[in-house]
Amino acid sequence: MPKRTRKTEKLDPIQNARRVVLESIETEEVTLTLEQQVMRTMGAKGGKIGGKRRLETMTPEQRSKSAKKAAKARWSKAKKA
Repeated sequence: MPKRTRKTEKLDPIQNARRVVLESIETEEVTLTLEQQVMRTMGAKGGKIGGKRRLETMTPEQRSKSAKKAAKARWSKAKKA
C-alpha cells in the first residue's frame, strides 16, 4: 500500500468541487459480448418463472416447511441485530 503524504497546500473549494464533478462524470462504458447478453436475458427470464413454478410443484407440506424455515431465518437475524 502506498504511503500517503500530507499536502501543506489545500485546494481551493471551487477547484476541489470541480475535481469531484469531473471524477464523478467519468464512467467506463461496459460492452457485453453476445454470449453475455444471451445469458443475461436467460437468467432474468428464469428468475421470473422460478418462484411460480416451484410453488406449483411443491406439496402443501413442503411449502409449509419452507415457509417455517424462512421465518426462522428472518427472526434469527432480527435477534442478532
